[in-house]
Amino acid sequence: MQRWINLPRYLHGEKTSGSHTNLLIQSLGSNFPSIQSRSGIRKRYNDAILFYRPKLMPSVSNKLNIRDLGRCDYVPVWRDMQAFTAARTHDTPDELWIVEHPPVFTLGLNGKVEHLLNPGNIPVINVDRGGQVTYHGPGQLVIYTLLDIQRRHLGVKELVRQIEQAIVNLLADFDVQAEGREDAPGVYVADAKIAALGLRVKKGCAYHGLALNVAMDLTPFSRINPCGHAGMAVTQTRDLGITASLPELRDRLIAHLRSVLGYNSAPVPSLNQTA
Repeated sequence: MQRWINLPRYLHGEKTSGSHTNLLIQSLGSNFPSIQSRSGIRKRYNDAILFYRPKLMPSVSNKLNIRDLGRCDYVPVWRDMQAFTAARTHDTPDELWIVEHPPVFTLGLNGKVEHLLNPGNIPVINVDRGGQVTYHGPGQLVIYTLLDIQRRHLGVKELVRQIEQAIVNLLADFDVQAEGREDAPGVYVADAKIAALGLRVKKGCAYHGLALNVAMDLTPFSRINPCGHAGMAVTQTRDLGITASLPELRDRLIAHLRSVLGYNSAPVPSLNQTA
């Protein structure tokens, strides 16, 4: 009898974190099964034969490319994210895109126009992420998380929690206590929102991502109900006494994201290290 099940991958007796594969198990009537997949690279472990699917080899599943796009208009980057996600295969490495946007309001798929109080001359763009309305502008660190969450065996809620945790860990580096909220995704210091999250998943792959307020003009947030919550306070790292530059915060947050999401990672830079 043959059946397909999900099993952890083991190499040299140790579990490879975050990686699983579909294995076809055929009992041989003894204590030692023959383990095969439809395609892949064969490994012998004790008395079992393991064929690993190539898409789950560590060189792909633990690789995370970083792209720093500088300051870019919102729409071209959004369209590039859509195109990247549509074209990617099981062998495409995951990526983080780092960007700053000129002033823009974005309204998510479930967004309600009544949360746009007075946009004025700031453009409003209807986009395909989840959530309500938010603001992007200079001095804000935006990281788009283009991740194959199916390959990493992550659900959307778990991904949101992990991204929030990376931001919480970043702020803890500077002795700032922050937390995520189940009822309103994002990261908060006391009751003030410091980071927004919004994602879209297609073909098991996520895009869009996070926006961390660093050193920006927060006035435009008063023209909306941030993330659909009337009167929600917002804050930023500069107003919390964090003097680290946006590039330094960028590098530290990337390191925290690598760690929390389970990618091969370098240590988080020390606080006295120049970005």
